[in-house]
Amino acid sequence: MDEVLNTIKYRRSIRSFLEKKIPDEIINKIIESLIWAPSAGNLQARKFFFVSNQKIKREIAKAALNQTFISEAPLVIVGCVDKNKIYPRYGERGVELYAIQDVACSITNAMLVAFENGLGTVWIGAFREDEVSEILNLPEYLRPVVILPVGYPAYIPSAPPRVSFQEAVEFVE
Repeated sequence: MDEVLNTIKYRRSIRSFLEKKIPDEIINKIIESLIWAPSAGNLQARKFFFVSNQKIKREIAKAALNQTFISEAPLVIVGCVDKNKIYPRYGERGVELYAIQDVACSITNAMLVAFENGLGTVWIGAFREDEVSEILNLPEYLRPVVILPVGYPAYIPSAPPRVSFQEAVEFVE
């Protein structure tokens, strides 16, 4: 019982990875977790790029403000908003909010499934979008919004402090 909550509580942001290949069966579970995440209007206005090429990972790390540990992960997932899928139904709000939320839900799922399978991840939001777009040769309708290094942890940090329930939640009756 409480497996999901325990997964949420014990997952950590990992910035140090072992040089160990991720089995295809685990990669397929991660893909499945991305696809099954909820999305606005079920439009699934998102696209994910799985990068294992070392040269491209180094370029992405450089575009991510020189966060070199990114290139150490055996897999780097770049989550993108698909503007063409979301705009016709939801306009600018869909592009600037709903589709980003969709990618966030997918990436969160991927992080939890990765942890469940002994892998570590860390959410990277600090990067130059235009450079990542260029590196991956993305069409204009795809906007990268997250980089997720994935791999076996070389080091697992302790849990950072959390705010109290009273600070985090306000009940409105």
